[in-house]
Amino acid sequence: METQMLEWFDTSGSFAVWLSIIINIIISVLGVVPSVFLTAANITFFGFTQGLVISILGEASGAVISFYLYRKGINKVKPEIKHTFLKKLQHTKGTEAFLLVIALRIFPFIPSGLVTFVSAGSLMGIINFSIASTVGKIPALFIEAYSVKQVLDWSIQGKIIMAAASIFIIGFLLKRK
Repeated sequence: METQMLEWFDTSGSFAVWLSIIINIIISVLGVVPSVFLTAANITFFGFTQGLVISILGEASGAVISFYLYRKGINKVKPEIKHTFLKKLQHTKGTEAFLLVIALRIFPFIPSGLVTFVSAGSLMGIINFSIASTVGKIPALFIEAYSVKQVLDWSIQGKIIMAAASIFIIGFLLKRK
């Protein structure tokens, strides 16, 4: 997947940044596709710093557009949320909702699309969501980008990250059984 994106970036020339942001928006709206492959492509093609900035811009834009679209459609469906923090977010507003979105964006085990979906169904406004979501995504994306870079470089940190991820995935799969 990453190789395909790199080819698209290469053939799109000066529009590669916009293409990356558009792909990120599509990933965000879909809500279930992981963006780590796009982050890897961004870092590989644009370099670490520029790739990270482009990933932040794309994910922030995608979250805001997704929030808007989800909010338009959420009135038709009132989902039952079971996760404690997400349930709390669904019924809060103001500073508490703002801080919850930041925390949920930083926390790596809660899908970004789910946070956006629940936020869209909450009492939170789009401006507060946009700021909180972006503030929370910055450290999360930095960690993701650094991890991806270490894995791509196959450094000792990359090997440790892969081993930890493998242990986590195996543990998760065994726990589900």
